[in-house]
Amino acid sequence: MKKFLCYTVFTVATWAAMSACTAATMLYPVVVGGRWGFVNGTGETVINPQFDHAEIFAEGLAPVKIGRWGYVDAAGKVAINPQFDRAGAFREGLAPVRLGGGGPGPFDDPRPWSPFHGGGGRYGYINPEGKYIINPQFDDAESFSEGLAAVKMGHWGFIDKIGKVIINPQFDEAESFSEGLAVIKLGGRFGYTDTAGKMAVNPQFERAQPFSEGLAGVRSGGKWGFVDKTGKLTINPQFEEVGIFIKGLAPARQGKHWGYINPAGNFVINAQFDEAAAFSEGLASVRQSGRWGFVDASGKVSINPQFDEAASFTNNLARVKSGGRFGYVNASGKYVYNPTN
Repeated sequence: MKKFLCYTVFTVATWAAMSACTAATMLYPVVVGGRWGFVNGTGETVINPQFDHAEIFAEGLAPVKIGRWGYVDAAGKVAINPQFDRAGAFREGLAPVRLGGGGPGPFDDPRPWSPFHGGGGRYGYINPEGKYIINPQFDDAESFSEGLAAVKMGHWGFIDKIGKVIINPQFDEAESFSEGLAVIKLGGRFGYTDTAGKMAVNPQFERAQPFSEGLAGVRSGGKWGFVDKTGKLTINPQFEEVGIFIKGLAPARQGKHWGYINPAGNFVINAQFDEAAAFSEGLASVRQSGRWGFVDASGKVSINPQFDEAASFTNNLARVKSGGRFGYVNASGKYVYNPTN
């Protein structure tokens, strides 16, 4: 689930935090001459390129690297001094940070807004003033979602916003909560726990995705299908890969090609793409003949395939890569910010 195509599963939570900013205040990371800065929705530079790296804004702050990681506000002022070895986006008023350890940086993914995990050191959580609310003590940590965060202490469990353990560490893997349930792995199988730590769907699947619109993709017998929150199969396992449902459509691969299915499991947009991502703001990125473009909910091509890579739309812009350079386009396919290195 780490490849470019499927990171929309991760972004259910992260893009929600990013989208909390209004279009007027939304800023987008760009790189010029090897330095990172930010532009606004019209492509105007708001924060001059000056950072080693920069990630997306969420809740008014963005992680930036100046030797070490800190945070800047929308005016480009350093809000939290660089002092961390890793720094995640703010969600629900807190951000996971790491002290110590090594490992690759988030841009080695090479996605510009990739999640961070592992790498040694200890993880804790800070507030927007940079004060530790939960001291560094965890082997690994996820962002908060629905009041809880998955943390690793040998095994994975969940804590609340004061650091109290709500669900004891017992899982081999754990993801953030989505629609009241979180993906967990126990005994080599995936299932779902509720916020009280009760097993809502017993571990039985080879893989599992977060819930979206009441359904979650699960793999059984080498094929993907979907279950509801009771664990009942609503779409029998039959696909090679799937993505999440957004406004009634989910990407699914049958054979070599991707299309989009409805909650009944029927293809609404025929399988015809080499790759496909989940819908966002009415459009979905798809790849044909080695190039990425965008289609609407009827399957009509809205932006012709022309990009090396294409991320999902957020606040009316999508980040695209062309000729090894990144830029931003609007829903008409027009560059708002031309590709740079």
